[in-house]
Amino acid sequence: MAVPKRRNSKMRSRKRRSHQAIKPLKLQYCQQCGTARPSHVVCPNCGYYHGRTLVEIED
Repeated sequence: MAVPKRRNSKMRSRKRRSHQAIKPLKLQYCQQCGTARPSHVVCPNCGYYHGRTLVEIED
């Protein structure tokens, strides 16, 4: 079994983990109603996605 020869410093571990930060969501605006929504997701306000209505929303 492989065993590390030396202990990794805090700096080295933190540098390696620098890419694991949580990124903010990229929001796009719905073409139909204009509300902000995540990309590649059906609009929760009007049910519109990719040029057509996929979910019927009751008023």
